[in-house]
Amino acid sequence: MVVEVQDNLEKALKLLKKKMQLDGLQRELKNRRFYEKPSVKRRRKAQEAERRRRKASRRRKRY
Repeated sequence: MVVEVQDNLEKALKLLKKKMQLDGLQRELKNRRFYEKPSVKRRRKAQEAERRRRKASRRRKRY
């Protein structure tokens, strides 16, 4: 990941955190910190997929 800010270190750090959050890198690091059983992984992925479906459905209902 490349963040280009010449002078302001705080601004560069803020941009880096924002990019990491948008890429899902922080969540990925959190999930990989400890071993996750395959059954737990399947359940989590199913819950995330359901959350995405509901969110997409809410977006479609607005318009």
